[in-house]
Amino acid sequence: MTVPLRNHLLAGQVIPAHPLALTAERRLDERHQRALTRYYFAAGAGGIAVGVHTTQFAIRDAKHGLFEPVLALAAETAAAELRVYPRPFVKVAGALGRTGQATRETEIAARLGYDAVLLSLAAWEHDADQALLDHCRAVAGILPLFGFYLQPAVGGRVLNYDFWHGFAEIPNVVAIKIAPFNRYRTLDVARGVAAARAEERVTLYTGNDDHIVLDLAVPLAVRRGGEELRLRIRGGLLGHWSVWTKRAVELLARVQRGPVDADLLALDARVTDCNGALFDVAHDFAGCIPGCHEVLRRQGLLEGIWCLDPNETLSPGQAAEIDRVCREHADLSDDDFVRANLERWMG
Repeated sequence: MTVPLRNHLLAGQVIPAHPLALTAERRLDERHQRALTRYYFAAGAGGIAVGVHTTQFAIRDAKHGLFEPVLALAAETAAAELRVYPRPFVKVAGALGRTGQATRETEIAARLGYDAVLLSLAAWEHDADQALLDHCRAVAGILPLFGFYLQPAVGGRVLNYDFWHGFAEIPNVVAIKIAPFNRYRTLDVARGVAAARAEERVTLYTGNDDHIVLDLAVPLAVRRGGEELRLRIRGGLLGHWSVWTKRAVELLARVQRGPVDADLLALDARVTDCNGALFDVAHDFAGCIPGCHEVLRRQGLLEGIWCLDPNETLSPGQAAEIDRVCREHADLSDDDFVRANLERWMG
């Protein structure tokens, strides 16, 4: 990072959640994995998130042993790109589990040069808020913390206003990814940050893949005493942005540039329609990772859609839905950009 981390995040960035490239034998495909990182960098992303849900949590399983190799490969590839094209670029590592596991993973990320950690609390389903906050403080003692409100449908838990108030008071929290796919819970995060008087040091990022454009374009009005605050979601850390990333960068720039007019607001429904196909909403997100893989496969950035779990694949009818959104929303894809640069990224 050549600028302070908080300033970079506050400026608003596209941060793709980095997929995992595998061979047909379900081993790490280093060539395609590097190509993906190069693609995100060339597309203008302000960073990458590695070791998160889109990277497949199973990389941590002992039988795969891919957590550190995958994080290292992304960090090395990004560093090589930055030597040629220096600019601010944040590397966010995913961490999960109870405190022992999460701190070990965060220490690995710190050693590999990551700037922040996105902390999943899925392993704390039945614990009290105070235990969660103690856990978060332990991790924040190693790396700056990117909070994560993961939707319960894919393993998250409900985190109320009181939790987010306490979380935002942790000094080394730099941002929060809001991804409950729920407007009420999104407002709980904003209210908590405001109550902690943390709105100038904790930047809000959307992870609500079903509401991307409006999250970026519309302020969150909340009250603090007799004062109305308008908090902005400045950027996104999104699985959806693992595909068509060049267009995502252009979209965020359009929002930041303004005006927020009817044409821009109408994009929300179109982007959400695409997300419905990619994330397999019809089957409760069962095919969300393979759906993103399928777009990348069609572009040549992945060889196949293989996941570490052989049972994790496209759902019935999902390929046809992806066909439909690619046809109906062709202007939201960056196929031409990928086609023009793929050979270099694969080199």
